[in-house]
Amino acid sequence: MAVLEDVRSLGTELERSYPVYVRGRLKFRVKQIVYVAFSLDERVMGFAFPREERAALVASDPIRFQLPSESDLRFNWVHADLAALDRPEARELVVDAWRMVVPQRISRAYDLAHPAGPG
Repeated sequence: MAVLEDVRSLGTELERSYPVYVRGRLKFRVKQIVYVAFSLDERVMGFAFPREERAALVASDPIRFQLPSESDLRFNWVHADLAALDRPEARELVVDAWRMVVPQRISRAYDLAHPAGPG
C-alpha cells in the first residue's frame, strides 16, 4: 500500500521538478506543466500517462486505475487509487510521468544515475 509520503520526495529530487499546492492539493510541476497531482484526501494520484495507452491501463486493472473526469480526458492523464499501489509502483508511475514533461537528455541522465530505478 502506497501513501503520499512514499512519493513526495520525488517532487523535489527529480530534475526541474518542484512541488506546489493549488487549492490545498499537492501537485508536482516541471515549469508550469503538472505531471502528478493528489486529491485533497491524498487517496487518489493523478499522473501524466500517454493518452493512446491509458484505456489499456485502466482496462488491465479498473480497481487501481481510472480515467480522469470527462473534462480532463483531453489531457494525457490517469488516476490511481494510491492505496492499491505498492511503494515501488507508485514511485515508478511518478518518474514515468515526469519523463513525459522533461527533455529526453534529462530522462537519460536520470537512468544513468539510477540504474536500479526509482527505488
